[in-house]
Amino acid sequence: MKKQPMLSVSGVRGIVGDTLTPETVIKYVQPFAQQRVGKTIVVGGDPRVSHRILRPLVKATIMASGASCIDIGIAPTPTVQLVTERLKAAGGIAITASHNPIQWNGLKFVGSDGLFLSEQEIEELFRLAELDEHHYANWKELGEEQHYNRAIDDHLEAIFQLPYIDPELIRKKRFRIALDCVNGAGGVIVPRLLEELGCTVYGINLETSGVFAHTPEPVPQNLTQLAALVKEKKADLGIAVDPDVDRLALIGNDGNPLGEEYTLALAVKFVLSKKLGPVVINLSTSRVIEDIVQYYNCLLYRTKVGEVHVARKMREVQAVIGGEGNGGVILPDVHLGRDAPVGIALILQLMAETGERITELKQSLPQYYILKDKVSLQEVSPEKVLEHFTRKYGDARLDFTDGLRIDRPDSWIHLRKSNTEPIVRIIVEAATPEIAWRILQETKTEINNLKI
Repeated sequence: MKKQPMLSVSGVRGIVGDTLTPETVIKYVQPFAQQRVGKTIVVGGDPRVSHRILRPLVKATIMASGASCIDIGIAPTPTVQLVTERLKAAGGIAITASHNPIQWNGLKFVGSDGLFLSEQEIEELFRLAELDEHHYANWKELGEEQHYNRAIDDHLEAIFQLPYIDPELIRKKRFRIALDCVNGAGGVIVPRLLEELGCTVYGINLETSGVFAHTPEPVPQNLTQLAALVKEKKADLGIAVDPDVDRLALIGNDGNPLGEEYTLALAVKFVLSKKLGPVVINLSTSRVIEDIVQYYNCLLYRTKVGEVHVARKMREVQAVIGGEGNGGVILPDVHLGRDAPVGIALILQLMAETGERITELKQSLPQYYILKDKVSLQEVSPEKVLEHFTRKYGDARLDFTDGLRIDRPDSWIHLRKSNTEPIVRIIVEAATPEIAWRILQETKTEINNLKI
């Protein structure tokens, strides 16, 4: 049986040479290009080693299908989104496997509006791919290739033009920043952003070699080198991004991780202090956002997990900011996509205006502790798991938008089945680490007992 890549609302990803082969790339890029014959598609992505094979293949498939392509080079996913919209292209493809390890790669598909394809659009793309009916252009109708070298400039200009970002004020503070770009696409934009804001940068893993210096997901266990650098250089802030630069993690001036949930929390607090309006987050995002939004007397909307769900809801309700608790800040004033450089600018502006250190700013917010885990299901169905907890917590506030979220006064639990593995994902948040740990262990035990 042929091995299949992982398909989700985020696109296609797999292990290169195993579940992601040249045939796989053609299978999914061709119908995307075929829907855009005679039009232009932006191509960019992170520098992981396999991009040398995948990028020419993606471009050749686009042109063979009768569409043209604009190659923007090594670029963050948010840059691909922004440039697709700005150049009025018919779509974009980011070649990346996001935070997955080096052996992975993938394709993220962007619509003409700069947003990822909607759930319906991506399902239609997958349906067309399964039909395996490729239609290629003849020699007279082949697409053309262009190169666009201003993609990073466009992205930085969009950030500096924000009315509530004051580059001169930030420059005066002369922040000392420790930076880890994990040898991904961050190296082409984040050092430039920081230097133009007058920061002294102590960088590690800035080269865009695509050979990741450590496991690339920007979670605390992978950021020990950065934490040590913050302490050694007495930095004001530590910054880590994932390979495609849509997630932002922060290390406090004391060398301790703030936790990705607090990246978004600080950004939301800053933006709402400048302009009031709706905020959109996913169901797995910390309650701290809820508290901040309540403080400013604004509306909060929650969606299914997945950037595209958040972004489309933001457009619908005209949100002023939103995002996901994994360090994904979405600011519609720049574009509707998770954007680490945008998050960095907002955090530095907040620090510059308040004169407070990043650890003090975090401590000024409500403190919650979030834990994430998963349980293998084997012979028990995910539906049975959700039914069990629906009965158990019948008196709590229940939300079935995406699996089951159980809200109680002192904590919440979110249970989601995986679309690609026989597991249930568990996210738990509470007011203390002890309570969160206890609830997580109890939940896992109960799920395991259902198998008996």
